[in-house]
Amino acid sequence: MALAEAGARGRLLRWPRVLLFGDSITEYSFQENGWGAYLAERLVRKCDVVNRGMSGYNTRWAKLILPRLITDSTNADGIVAVTIFFGANDSALKELNPKQHVPLEEYAANLKSMVQYLKSVDITADRIILITPPPLQESAWEKECLAKGDKLNRSNATTGQYAQACVQAARECSTDVLDLWTLMQKNQDFSSYLSDGLHLSTKGNSFLAAQLWSRLENKLSALPSLLPYWRDVDHTNPEASLL
Repeated sequence: MALAEAGARGRLLRWPRVLLFGDSITEYSFQENGWGAYLAERLVRKCDVVNRGMSGYNTRWAKLILPRLITDSTNADGIVAVTIFFGANDSALKELNPKQHVPLEEYAANLKSMVQYLKSVDITADRIILITPPPLQESAWEKECLAKGDKLNRSNATTGQYAQACVQAARECSTDVLDLWTLMQKNQDFSSYLSDGLHLSTKGNSFLAAQLWSRLENKLSALPSLLPYWRDVDHTNPEASLL
């Protein structure tokens, strides 16, 4: 059978999508042992995991980009989950990092604005997960800053305020939330979860992946595997199994 004929006979294969939207912690998530790569491996036969992480970005910039990533309900069709993971840059101290800093009230408003936009293109609240910034290990991040000739430009206490605002925004929007800031500090030294005081280490990636998977697994459990397992293909008449 010619390929064109096979294509005409068969139905178009469209993979559902999981969209990861965030800053550098999302952008780096497809690196070796990254939390995004973990999700992609788990879901490879069920849906595509799309990385839309932008290093250094904050919610002020993100809310401008989101409508360009998902333009309308047609474009949103097939998106089964979205993670919104910002705050590590918004929470930078204004006097030391004014370019990335976003005031706390605006940060919360931006998160709610993005959720409302997703709802407007028919991505329901049950498919949206907000993720708070992780805790900041100040001494390690200060070394990174000093190496670039800068002063320590973030604090864990301030990051915690943004994490709380993220949790509250999720509550008001009726979405799920992963409070990474709180979970990573629960009864333990969280420094091993971070590679440089801000970004995730291998252990931190594994922690986030496990926490996120426990939420996504329920949402995505009903998705079928796309195309049959190879042992189930009728080798004498593959068209009957594959088209």
